[in-house]
Amino acid sequence: MNSQIDFSVLNVSTIEIPESERIPLLRDFYCRGVLKAEVEARNGKPAAANFTSHILPEAQLLMGGLCGARVIRTRQLVADGDDSLALIVNRSGVLGISERGHDLALRAGQAVLTSAEDVTTFERLSLGSCFSLRVPRRVLAPMIVDVDDAVMRVMPESSTGLRLLVDYAMTLVREKAFDTPALRQLAVGHLHDLLALVLGATGETRELAGRRGVKAARLQKAKVSIANNCWRQDLSVTAVAQELGVTPRYLQRLFEADGKTFSSFLTEQRVKRAHRMLREPEYAERTVSSIAYDVGFGDLSYFNRCFRRTYGATPSDVRSGEVP
Repeated sequence: MNSQIDFSVLNVSTIEIPESERIPLLRDFYCRGVLKAEVEARNGKPAAANFTSHILPEAQLLMGGLCGARVIRTRQLVADGDDSLALIVNRSGVLGISERGHDLALRAGQAVLTSAEDVTTFERLSLGSCFSLRVPRRVLAPMIVDVDDAVMRVMPESSTGLRLLVDYAMTLVREKAFDTPALRQLAVGHLHDLLALVLGATGETRELAGRRGVKAARLQKAKVSIANNCWRQDLSVTAVAQELGVTPRYLQRLFEADGKTFSSFLTEQRVKRAHRMLREPEYAERTVSSIAYDVGFGDLSYFNRCFRRTYGATPSDVRSGEVP
């Protein structure tokens, strides 16, 4: 992994690529966006893939799927000095991984840590997709007692922090958090913490990971849940806390540490949704009061006050186009 690269995104899709050009295309993608590896056709089947790689300082995220081909980290390529470690999470289908004398068939939800220092073969045994987080060995070595003990050990879907790590990473990508340098550095640190937790960090490292990575991931997950469900008038801190598996007070403290309250964030999301609806032609026939109730407000006067406080204008001003 090249720590000099600040941030870049690489995409590859074979949908409109002739079959004869797909293997060279995938080989180039892996070498530039993942790690140096050979890619070869499997059993004469046409290769097909759709991947996105996010290359970050001291982290690389890969999401997507591959079929009809195998990816091989050969003995010759292992000599390139790349010592990165990758957590591979199989999201659907069956993924075959061979390394260190082990031949694994990862089922949906299972995960395993692999090492770029070892000869490895990745082979999609049935159609599906995966997620991986790759980091330099020097990041994990101080956080895990013996990181090599974790390599090629299958982790079930219920492993501590695994679902939280994947959800957090996917949210970061979806919300384009990596586009902002300050958020990028913070997010990568949280990913490191969550990865250490998944791999069995203990003692002080586990406590630190809980304070930083776990809290950040839970807060992000709570915000996504609120944004997606803010229209529900019965949405409460208790309901969201139950969804996350934490207490309402714990969730409230997460928001307080972020400089907000649960209620203020919920109101903010409702007002934003109303603002979008007022500007969209498809809602032009709807009254302001109807929109206010649809986004979750139960009191029209309160909605108007919140809207004016946020945008410095009335809902009618925004609808008429007098203000953006």
